[in-house]
Amino acid sequence: MTIEQILTAVKNEEMTISEAANVLEQGTENVGYTDMGYARLDTDRKQRTGFAEVVFCNGKTCEQLEAIYKRIYDAEGEVLGTRATKEQYETLKIAFPDICYDELSRILKIEKKDKELLGNVVVCTAGTADIPVVEEAAQTAEFFGTKVNRIYDVGVSGIHRLLSKTDELQLANCVIAVAGMEGALPSVIGGLVRNPVIAVPTSVGYGANFEGLSALLTMINSCANGIAVVNIDNGYGAGYMATQMNRLALGIK
Repeated sequence: MTIEQILTAVKNEEMTISEAANVLEQGTENVGYTDMGYARLDTDRKQRTGFAEVVFCNGKTCEQLEAIYKRIYDAEGEVLGTRATKEQYETLKIAFPDICYDELSRILKIEKKDKELLGNVVVCTAGTADIPVVEEAAQTAEFFGTKVNRIYDVGVSGIHRLLSKTDELQLANCVIAVAGMEGALPSVIGGLVRNPVIAVPTSVGYGANFEGLSALLTMINSCANGIAVVNIDNGYGAGYMATQMNRLALGIK
């Protein structure tokens, strides 16, 4: 990122004056990220990829997390964090009164008000036990401006529940299918729709599911077309990818 690019970013309100000054003070060798010692924040990520850096909260101290959130919030006006604890939320809400925490998805975010949600992504769970993972996916997509339609508990053990939602599935720009146990849901959806399906295996199930490995292998070996698979319990990755697909469908760069 050149000095000209930094000045243009300030002019376009993509970077604050304080953030720009901080980048320039670090010297040209560090332009594009902020060195905090224990973390190097990728301040250039949104310009490269269209998405600002997201914080993986697990393993970070409350002090580290507060400092990271402050830097990102000053630059972006909002912050998304995943896999956060209630303790981290209780600490950060002192410094950030508008911060929100969802215990189900473990999303910890400060979000801009009145955000417009565009397009259409459908998220489905095979069972109620899969909802924490699908909520991580849904809330990630919504944070990045995607309109999300939730369909819970439509697993293949009662396939008529899924078939009754076929019209809704067909209208989506992308479908996220979240399932544990044997992980059959994405394969069935893949045979019903023309749009891409993102399969998310979960660690939900009994002992022989090997903490989600059985669902992962089923999804990787699916005979249905148009299915992409993310890692076990990776709702965030699914929500991010679904947003990319939704933006492409809408012609948003």
